[in-house]
Amino acid sequence: MNISPVVGIGILSAMCAINACAGEKQKEMQFEKYPACDTQSHEITVGKDNTTFTIWAPSAQKARLNIYPTGHGSTPEMTIEMKQTADGTWTAQLPGQLYGKFYTFRIMHDGRWLDETPGIWAKAVGINGERAAVIDFGKTDPEGWENDCRPKTPAITDAVIYEMHHRDFSVHPSSGIVNKGKFIALTEKGTTNPFGQATGIDHLLELGVTHVHILPSYDFNSVDEADPAANTYNWGYDPLNYNTPEGSYSTDPAEPATRIREFKMMVKALHDAGIGVIMDVVYNHTAQNDASNFSRLVPGYFYRHRPDGSYSDASGCGNETASERKMVGDYIVNSVRYWADEYHIDGFRFDLMGIHDTETMDRVAAELKKIDPDIFVYGEGWTAGDSPLQAQKRALKDNVAMMKDIAVFSDDIRDAIKGHYSKADDRGFATGKPGNEETVKIGIVGATDHPQVDYSKGNNSKKPYAATPAQVINYVSCHDDLTLTDKLNASMPDATKQERIRAAKLAQTIVFTSQGTPFMFAGEEIFRDKKGVHNSYKSPDSINAIDWNLKNENDDLFGYYRNLIGLRRSHPAFRMTSADDIARNIVFDKTDTPNLISYSIRDHANGDTWEEIKIIFNGSDNDTVVSVPDADWIIIASDSTIDPDGIGTSDGGNITVHHRSATILARK
Repeated sequence: MNISPVVGIGILSAMCAINACAGEKQKEMQFEKYPACDTQSHEITVGKDNTTFTIWAPSAQKARLNIYPTGHGSTPEMTIEMKQTADGTWTAQLPGQLYGKFYTFRIMHDGRWLDETPGIWAKAVGINGERAAVIDFGKTDPEGWENDCRPKTPAITDAVIYEMHHRDFSVHPSSGIVNKGKFIALTEKGTTNPFGQATGIDHLLELGVTHVHILPSYDFNSVDEADPAANTYNWGYDPLNYNTPEGSYSTDPAEPATRIREFKMMVKALHDAGIGVIMDVVYNHTAQNDASNFSRLVPGYFYRHRPDGSYSDASGCGNETASERKMVGDYIVNSVRYWADEYHIDGFRFDLMGIHDTETMDRVAAELKKIDPDIFVYGEGWTAGDSPLQAQKRALKDNVAMMKDIAVFSDDIRDAIKGHYSKADDRGFATGKPGNEETVKIGIVGATDHPQVDYSKGNNSKKPYAATPAQVINYVSCHDDLTLTDKLNASMPDATKQERIRAAKLAQTIVFTSQGTPFMFAGEEIFRDKKGVHNSYKSPDSINAIDWNLKNENDDLFGYYRNLIGLRRSHPAFRMTSADDIARNIVFDKTDTPNLISYSIRDHANGDTWEEIKIIFNGSDNDTVVSVPDADWIIIASDSTIDPDGIGTSDGGNITVHHRSATILARK
């Protein structure tokens, strides 16, 4: 048959695409046939007289274990051929307790020896995570670790979450902290800025937060631990070894036990202060593709692929993991269990959680609740790109009602309050832009079904998606995108600093009085900025570090945050746990005034001592007169001032709600 060159190329391309697709389907079928095992979290077991190594590598033709005297630069002391078992694992047992030794694995796949790997379950590693280490974990526990207790948090809505990065929080010269940028920075008490004001853990106690959310603290790829003088910065969303702490945050990254001991010291110090620890975890992708530890043991299995065989990339970082596969889901579940058990972690924040499947996330929450009912889980209910996983199976915001004990971030309240996250000059409710009132109300009711909220007018969501307020995290800013300070600088360029601070106070008052769980970004209580940099994931300390001199400069703002947090923690009406209670106890007032929201929380909601709380938000540029019922009111907040014990009294009637501020009244 004669075919023109152009047509021929088209047919050949189509045939190649069909063949590639068929090849991918064959791989998927092959993956399904891989035997599963339940020993993957026990890569190394040290017995009384021997040390056993185990890896899961069902497609390997051969496997070897290398034993090293050091974590870097030396040659193997031994290379041992491993034995294959029926469940896809390979094992090797050596005499003696090999404490102090380092090891790697290497497999043959399709006739080729792949590069060495410390395995996927390395719980102790040498410098830069190149080799796993054999250590005695009992010797990594700090004094009193056996009596360490998690703070009690009966409901996630009782939490006040403070998101921080280790370097940001302590590295600035003004922090007064000795171990700058290290885990143990959070163990130092009595640290102050040059004006004698508290920094470090004492600052957290003064502020009143209940939990710190630490940005990725497992061993990540982008910082050279062997060169601390370089002061390389990264957020850490590039996972290398999931089950051991990051070495650059330890005082001696070459000594495997140090990072473990110091991480535990940090956790215990925070627990002793009554503060819980939430880990930011990134199981949705790895720093590398073919060179990752997953790929070096079980090529292809841990990732999703496109029909042409390329890596699917819903993470925007080059790949995405396949949580719906048995051993991938098990890995995620067992890994968080390990952190909760070994390191006493109180909660987990899942990066791009929408990449994971709902079944795996349900398993994560259920297993953690077995360890401690107060452990909670939340994450980003979206992806950074499309995924082969069907939308109805993804752990997305729209599917959160299907997932018990899982919460998602509310982009609704975030964008409605301050303006769209990706448009620096866009304004929101708190900065004078009308049309966001109904979306702010969605945040106020914790994205639950409420008879007075018209979801059809929502900017991001058109229906209630949370079954309970415990499934929603409310915030206006986080490490991603512009800080609240930078956003206000960009969207209110002609305003005075004082006007921008008024907007910041109003924005956070909406967050902290809304149903759901409040979340704030470290340093914004002192008007911290990042010099206008949106994506500062590898920017230097000059951009990311919190300048603690700002606490003196913006002491009034800090006091407002402290009192706002105190108000929330003192009054359960702001922390209801059921959608029915919210629908019954929150009543919105009728108003057609742009940038004005007025509502009441009634009937001693959630057992509150106050019978009614009247809350009025005025995001406009002008003062507004609002009518409230005649009663003996305590003025809790007015004109950018707040005090949980009251700042005055009112008989009701027509009251002035000052521009860009919140008025809160209470009656017993």
